[in-house]
Amino acid sequence: MEKYILKRILLFVPTLIVISLLAFVISLNSPTDPVEKLVQSAANDSDLNAESSATEKLRFEVRRRLGLDLPVFYLSLGSVAESDTLYKIPNRSHQEMLSKLTKQYGNWSYIESYYHTLLSYSIKSDAYKPDSISKIGYSKNQLNNILNETSLNVRNLLEISDDTRIVATIESLRKSYSENSILFKGLLKELSALEIAYEQVKNNSEKWKTYIPNFTWNGIDNQYNLWLFGSKKRNRLGIVRGDFGSSYIDNKPVGQKMKEMFPYSFFLVIVSIILAYFISIPLGIYSAYKKGALFDSVSSVVVFMLYSLPSFFVATWLLYKFANPDNYWWFHPNGVKDPDTFNNDWGLFSIEKIKHQAPYFVLPIIAFTYSSFAFISRIMRVSMIDVMASDYIRTARAKGLSERRVVLKHALKNALLPIITMFSNIFPAAIGGSVILETIFGIPGMGSAIYEAVLGVDIPMIVAVFTLTGVLTIIGYLSSDILYVLTDPRISYEKK
Repeated sequence: MEKYILKRILLFVPTLIVISLLAFVISLNSPTDPVEKLVQSAANDSDLNAESSATEKLRFEVRRRLGLDLPVFYLSLGSVAESDTLYKIPNRSHQEMLSKLTKQYGNWSYIESYYHTLLSYSIKSDAYKPDSISKIGYSKNQLNNILNETSLNVRNLLEISDDTRIVATIESLRKSYSENSILFKGLLKELSALEIAYEQVKNNSEKWKTYIPNFTWNGIDNQYNLWLFGSKKRNRLGIVRGDFGSSYIDNKPVGQKMKEMFPYSFFLVIVSIILAYFISIPLGIYSAYKKGALFDSVSSVVVFMLYSLPSFFVATWLLYKFANPDNYWWFHPNGVKDPDTFNNDWGLFSIEKIKHQAPYFVLPIIAFTYSSFAFISRIMRVSMIDVMASDYIRTARAKGLSERRVVLKHALKNALLPIITMFSNIFPAAIGGSVILETIFGIPGMGSAIYEAVLGVDIPMIVAVFTLTGVLTIIGYLSSDILYVLTDPRISYEKK
């Protein structure tokens, strides 16, 4: 048994590596820029201005902490046309634009020259102030509108790679400069330099280079290694030590948020599973023993009626019926505690804390538990009926053993095997919680966190839940294998 457990643990290592790679790919291909998300979240909590030098410094620090100034992985697979230092460009949209241009034309040296020319042009355009404004003859509003429109066109060039759109934007700028020649005479040189740089990109196309593969070894100083193992220099612990980064919503560490929310989901899932097992297993056993009797028929109808009711409907009905202030019931409709009367100094299992929080958890536990009755009890019933028809059960009865001993000692262990298989789902269910029920009851658990993360595109939280769910699923499978052996000694994983 010990050898088998060790082998399974060793086999889990490549599985965990695959899970971490998938989670990393998800975070890497998120539709939002993590730097901008985190900077925006920090700015909402302070008086930072989007264009201030303090914000630019924060962008730099966030980007460095996330490791975005490093290559993505240990090994890079691309083409000889691609730049191996594209990751050093701080703006994500600029990276995407340059990558697309490289795939179109394959001449990185000319594309790089075009980018630097465009970047210099954009900076000068944003800061451009025409000379002798009073002599130009424009009103203040007219002047601002024209300058803003041209600056926007120049910034758009940093994000587009389609030839038609680039040419159209440059022509639009040229037309605007011609119509307002006195106003833009200080930018004509930059526009001409940009046109020349882009023409060189198109005229010196080397697309054939995009078909020649190129492998680059980047070393261990890369984004994946930093994400997985962390780095003291960058103030990161890595996901192996519970550091999943900061939430895009409130800029708090994801690990800290999960630590605060996990106990609620874990408590509800564990209590509901224990109650469901304690009620459903005896119900399934007795239904199998009384197969075809009135109790079996009535219990089947009742549990299937319960199973057919959606959990959100039952949860809403429970709140309406038993948490309605017009009634005399003492259950609370929302949350897990009263912030005005709750005392943080109460012990974990103190009578005061139990009395205070019990009214908040009774209805959610009922809603979490009821739907499992039919599923677990039916599985237990079918399994028990199959076992009771076995030869060794007839042999036990022939020996004169009591019916209670035959059912509970000889038949029950073998009938529990399908139930043990279901037990493996407890661990991932605990980390995922119940999105619908936790939202309805206002429980600040993992289900509510996932719901908020999806709405707010909070990629670090989504990746953390995805990763931990995979890890806990593996732990659940291993636990089930161990319980199989403990339940039925005939099962052995040792080679004979």
